[in-house]
Amino acid sequence: MPLMLHEHRILPPCATIGIMGGGQLGRMMAMAAASLGYHVHIFTPEEDCPAAEVARYVTVAPYEDLAAVEAFAHSVDVMTLEFENIPYKAAQAAQAVKPFYPSPDIVACAQHRGREKQCATDAGVETPNYQIADSYEGLLRAVEHVGTPCIIKTTTMGYDGKGQYRVQDASQCTDAWRALGMREVIIEAFVPFVAEASVMVARGQDGTMHTFPVTRNEHEGGILRTSYVPSGLSATTQTALEHAACAMAQRAELVGLLAFEFFILADGSICFNEMAPRPHNSTHWTMDACNISQFEQLMRICAGLPLKKPTLRATCRMVNLIGDDMNELAKWHHDPHAHVHVYGKAECREGRKMGHVNIVGDAL
Repeated sequence: MPLMLHEHRILPPCATIGIMGGGQLGRMMAMAAASLGYHVHIFTPEEDCPAAEVARYVTVAPYEDLAAVEAFAHSVDVMTLEFENIPYKAAQAAQAVKPFYPSPDIVACAQHRGREKQCATDAGVETPNYQIADSYEGLLRAVEHVGTPCIIKTTTMGYDGKGQYRVQDASQCTDAWRALGMREVIIEAFVPFVAEASVMVARGQDGTMHTFPVTRNEHEGGILRTSYVPSGLSATTQTALEHAACAMAQRAELVGLLAFEFFILADGSICFNEMAPRPHNSTHWTMDACNISQFEQLMRICAGLPLKKPTLRATCRMVNLIGDDMNELAKWHHDPHAHVHVYGKAECREGRKMGHVNIVGDAL
């Protein structure tokens, strides 16, 4: 993957940063861009999206409309994304016109669970034992090879616990195959983890690379519920996490952000789970407990500005506001340590991320 397809230059104030995707990440990216003096143009298939409220320009069109994508690219100075499941051809079409970070190849890798596992393996990072199957017969063979218990996942379009089926024994394969849509799947050996952690890597156009402090995460029903910094993990484990994440980012020739999620085993060893080429829910704490947020760092990368070395300023617990959690908003507004961030979504429904709260503790 080529590191640079376009000349590195620093964008002047009032230049326009294009963002593909209009969700809450795009919203917070646009707010960070504005604080640096940049305009934002959102490309989204949704007319009523959180990012539209805070963006200067909005294009509403399907990602598959390559003519619209090219027109969007011509209207901006640089592009990034807040939603990784955009078609590869759309990302390529955009990059052919203006700089696009991270590269379409990195985005394509993160879109497929098999490709991202291979990326980890190529960088010398441990992954669960896995097999890929695109037929029911292949699934049966893969489960026999991997063993049970195991996790069967769709290779694409999985997020927040969606597209997954835990299998205790081979008799459940028929139900799993049907539940997952009878499509290509990845069969992963169950990992007896004791904790989950994530590392956000930022790499600039000049190759400067920094990691944000390691975050420990807790999930409920496959959805991130709470994140903690400091992580409370051993120094040895945290160093291993940072080295693994940087090795993968370096090998991919990253320009942009890349979030890596890992399992932590009882002996402190680590095992790669998945990655995302964009700001990540587990790093939202940076908005209130770090010298730079993940969103500002990405905007600095896009604009060609120097990166800041992230420094944790205080302990922090990030809590997602999901669905009916919005009923407790008043409680958080009365907490002097809580910093509330609401995403502006009109419809509150079960399992939907509506906002988050950063509860900031003692200074470090």
